[in-house]
Amino acid sequence: MQEELKEAVCEANLELQKQQLVIFSWGNVSGIDRSKGVVVIKPSGVSYDKLTPEKMVLLDLEGKIIEGTLNPSSDTPTHLELYRNFEAIGGICHTHSPNATMWAQACKEIPCFGTTHADNFYGPIPVTKVMTEEQINDDYELNTGRVIVERIAGMDPMQMPAVLVANHGPFTWGTDPAAAVEETVVLEQIAAMALGTITINPNQGPINISLLEKHYLRKHGKNAYYGQS
Repeated sequence: MQEELKEAVCEANLELQKQQLVIFSWGNVSGIDRSKGVVVIKPSGVSYDKLTPEKMVLLDLEGKIIEGTLNPSSDTPTHLELYRNFEAIGGICHTHSPNATMWAQACKEIPCFGTTHADNFYGPIPVTKVMTEEQINDDYELNTGRVIVERIAGMDPMQMPAVLVANHGPFTWGTDPAAAVEETVVLEQIAAMALGTITINPNQGPINISLLEKHYLRKHGKNAYYGQS
């Protein structure tokens, strides 16, 4: 059941290791079949060298396991909350990649300093509110999803397919699992570049809005002309 989606999710998880964004069993990628209302996600605590499509866990949007003998990722409730609220997304990725996580731990958004950032994200990468003690102690993973949804409210999640969970780390999403991983790779790169930028010039301001819009819209806007037709 859902063999193609399982393969896609497994491959996306393995890509995180290839890109050196995870160590041990850290991180997870999921994917959804909207027509069937089912989600496939990485099993909890299984190292990447042991991942196979058969080990992926299949669930419904309420978290009920449909197929699989292993426990799903501990972050599953977060993924499901995002799928329930962001109907356009088809894949979600979470890592503790070093540079993006440093910004998350500092509880700081990543400013858009230049065109590399603007090519991929329509503005600064947002950071959530710090979770309350009540949110941490009661349905922590679900509440992680809720603070992400709250932070992205009013934005187009496809224009801002990334968020930093305060004190925690990055979550990204895309049209499918592979796209979600690509956003994570790019996010880690711009997080490193932003850190370097403020190291060189602590007073550096954000990119001019006209330049931001030019670079983002030429690649993602309705009249985009980047790439091949």
